[in-house]
Amino acid sequence: METHLLNILLTIGIGMLPILEIRGALPIALGAFKMPLWEAFLWSATGNILIVAILLKFLNPVTTFLMKHSKFFDRWLNKLFHKTRHKHSAKFNELGALALITFVAIPLPITGAWTGSLAAFLFGVKFWPALFLISIGVLCAGTLVTLGFESITAIIHAILSFT
Repeated sequence: METHLLNILLTIGIGMLPILEIRGALPIALGAFKMPLWEAFLWSATGNILIVAILLKFLNPVTTFLMKHSKFFDRWLNKLFHKTRHKHSAKFNELGALALITFVAIPLPITGAWTGSLAAFLFGVKFWPALFLISIGVLCAGTLVTLGFESITAIIHAILSFT
């Protein structure tokens, strides 16, 4: 029981990490921790969605604080916001919700919930819509990672059964 609780907490924690997110937590929960699929998916997604809520809640106060108390951050963040919004606003507004969901759903290292949260913040998406859209993307990414993991596992088992 103690080990299982630790595995759940580790899965949630890995799901919260940048880069790894759900695409790292799910395979570890399934492969190393031997969790059932539903449980691995649940805890991996929980960790990944939990960090989204935290990021969306605190990105604005943290950047506001930094801009108010540091000329360096004020100049750098204003430049970043202006450049990003100027360069990508039209495309983001055109694709809207689909852009955010798709960006988060693609399970690659540069995409995911962390970057999706940053994009939602930069483009001024309100907390609840951003959390909802990014959560859909996380669930899609989890489905893709699960399909990939299960497919690779089945192929390996098939190859090993022939030897």
